[in-house]
Amino acid sequence: MQLRYNFRLYPTPGQRQALARAFGCARTVFNDGLRARQQAHAAGLPRISDGELSKRVITQAKNTPERAWLSEVSAVVLQQALADLNTAYRNFFASISGKRKGPKIAPPRFRSKRDNRQAVRFTRNARFSVTPGGKLRLPKIGDVPVRWSRDLPSEPSSVTVVKDAAGRYFASFVAATADEPLPESAAEVGIDLGLTHYAVLSDGRKIDNPRFLRRAERRLKKAQQALSRKAKGSANRKKAVARLARAHARVTDARRDFAHKLSTRIIRDNQAVMVEDLSVKGLARTKLAKSVHDAGWGRLTAMLAYKAARHGRTFVKVDRWFPSSKLCSACGTVAESMPLKVRSWTCPCGAVHDRDVNAAINILAAGRADRLNACGGTVRPAA
Repeated sequence: MQLRYNFRLYPTPGQRQALARAFGCARTVFNDGLRARQQAHAAGLPRISDGELSKRVITQAKNTPERAWLSEVSAVVLQQALADLNTAYRNFFASISGKRKGPKIAPPRFRSKRDNRQAVRFTRNARFSVTPGGKLRLPKIGDVPVRWSRDLPSEPSSVTVVKDAAGRYFASFVAATADEPLPESAAEVGIDLGLTHYAVLSDGRKIDNPRFLRRAERRLKKAQQALSRKAKGSANRKKAVARLARAHARVTDARRDFAHKLSTRIIRDNQAVMVEDLSVKGLARTKLAKSVHDAGWGRLTAMLAYKAARHGRTFVKVDRWFPSSKLCSACGTVAESMPLKVRSWTCPCGAVHDRDVNAAINILAAGRADRLNACGGTVRPAA
């Protein structure tokens, strides 16, 4: 399995300028390639091959006065920018033809220097390396100090240098990692995700919703107000923009850290994990949109999935149409309706249920049924 390992970079002022130059050159090559493809399509010409496009916007462009400065950065950075463009086009065409599952993907768009995220990628061909002193050596940039939080599991195949909206720099390594099976556990758990409680487990445990965005709203509001009072184009406005971006970055980092710790604990303690396949995009179109985005359920389920695969655990997603809340876990009776305001209910069989705990128990049972179903069928409510 290949995983990404992110580490904070602390480039010197000169290295920041070199990275800004690399970001700009990669962005220019990407936009030139996109423009060439669009012009060829508008003129009714055949598609420009990947090799021909590279020749036009990199090799030949370096020999022109308008693009001579492309030679100031590593050629691998420019080639990887075109590789990103080619991948974006392939994904777009696979999406509209139905070969790619999931929501439709939009065609590639032009990149802007005002985008919140700037990035360049170095592969092994660029001969990047980690020095004996622990610095990241990048071609035509230099030895960049790295804050190492752990060791890489193997020799990385590539590194992406990212500058985020808050002005922070990160190195994102892609490295192959061996599976690390955990000791067998007899425990299995079903998880009901929600807003009142972030997660309710089938064993009755309830995990409070941290509500990172809600707790930071006052600070974010003050930063936004301070930004709105600054004159456009002024140095103070740039400082206010960075201050607001750092406040949002703290929220994002806290949410990611919470999801990592929770998913690791769940995978470590349980042999099988069952989660409802929620339609987050659908819920994000309701009046609960802000709270749904703040919860970040999609990030948690993605972490559970890859950590389960790496550590030899079973991860099952239960059909979103399964009536986990309305189904009595004792007798199997399905209630006619179950409004959100109903937090506990009594079944005609006499069983008294906590809505969320009952849902988690039903998700666990449905996940077990899905796992045992040789045909791979999903659980759906009765007609």
